[in-house]
Amino acid sequence: MRCFIGFSYDGSKYFGYQKQIDKRTVQGVMEEALTKINGGDFVSLVASGRTDAGVHAIHQRAHFDFNKDIPLNKLKRAINSLIPDDIYVSTITKVDSTFHARYSAKAKEYIYIINMGPYNPIEKDYVYQYNKKLDIPEMERALKYVEGTHDFKSFVKSSGDNDDCVRTIIQTSLVRDIKNVNMITLSIFGTGFKRYMVRNIVGTLIEIGEGKRKSEDIINILNIKDRTKAGSCVPACGLYLKDVYY
Repeated sequence: MRCFIGFSYDGSKYFGYQKQIDKRTVQGVMEEALTKINGGDFVSLVASGRTDAGVHAIHQRAHFDFNKDIPLNKLKRAINSLIPDDIYVSTITKVDSTFHARYSAKAKEYIYIINMGPYNPIEKDYVYQYNKKLDIPEMERALKYVEGTHDFKSFVKSSGDNDDCVRTIIQTSLVRDIKNVNMITLSIFGTGFKRYMVRNIVGTLIEIGEGKRKSEDIINILNIKDRTKAGSCVPACGLYLKDVYY
């Protein structure tokens, strides 16, 4: 049977989602647990996409094929009992064998959290400790230029001139925490993302918030398709895969 799961994880202690030799990864520890439950027959966990070292997931999605016929509620409990407590499987359902967690996905939402207030060592692995004020209205205006279908080559770590970096950003937002106005959350909801794309966009937005660039500079950066013209890549700690939509 093919199972489709929703799960969350604290990425601060992992070298990303994707399995790597001699490194602790989310996929690695989850496949180890699934294989044990499957009687030693290897189980491959196919996620909606990989997240980099230090990146978190609020609701990641993945599928796997399982030999044993186990009630889903028992399978969920078994998985959670064997994986570390910084990963948690929240949902599990049976799906058709043609379903694919990556290729069937229609959209994803990422959020990035920034602290403009005093440094907080407790939150350092979960919130980017920028610790300076930013021009929020100018950043909000810049975000709107990101929306739509664009070639995001300027915001992507290129692996070749033929990379397809055209993506559609459906909606963006910037929200200030009501209880703590120094905490801001940037949300980017789109049909797909390239590696480092969100972190590079946020890095550029921060430079706009610092007054080093203007909001409309985003238009030129998109058009020029040159990674060196955009802002720096912000730390992974503030980035979360919020959800995947099918």
